Amino acid sequence: MLDPAAIVAPPAPGRACGPCTLCCKVYAIPAVESLAGRWCRHVRPGGGCGIHAERPDHCRAFHCLWMTESWMGPEWRPDRAKMVLSLDPVTRFMNVQVDPGQANAWKRAPYHDQLRRWAAASLPLSRYVLVHVGGSTTVILPDRDVPLGPFGPGDRLVGRERMTPAGLTADVEKVAASA
Repeated sequence: MLDPAAIVAPPAPGRACGPCTLCCKVYAIPAVESLAGRWCRHVRPGGGCGIHAERPDHCRAFHCLWMTESWMGPEWRPDRAKMVLSLDPVTRFMNVQVDPGQANAWKRAPYHDQLRRWAAASLPLSRYVLVHVGGSTTVILPDRDVPLGPFGPGDRLVGRERMTPAGLTADVEKVAASA
């Protein structure tokens, strides 16, 4: 099992959460009985975490990509973009957790075009951009978006890269744990 503290990236110089608390809504935090898609009961609107000094280790160790990557513009700050970006420490897939109250945020400009460019840059490394809205996952590929629905425990993403006249793309599917 991975230790979150061993893989945490520090915030980039000058970056701070400030009033942004979107990670406190889009992720489930069992240690504080917080469900994904609902605000954690400890969030103070515009004021951050009410238990900041005693927050769980997972909260303490987490920094979104906007926090760790100084090249990401202000439009990617989660409370502005309505989505939280992170990299999976094992697969290096980009995960885009969208605020379910703004389910189409990832489809708007400038976000969708940039997500597609990141998908094109990641594909030669067999890495994918995954958009999660509520319990449903969509894979963004350089040439299309592929909705795969909910992923259960043990389900996995299988991709097969292939070259087309337009460039590299992939066929992706969800493989159920029982398969």
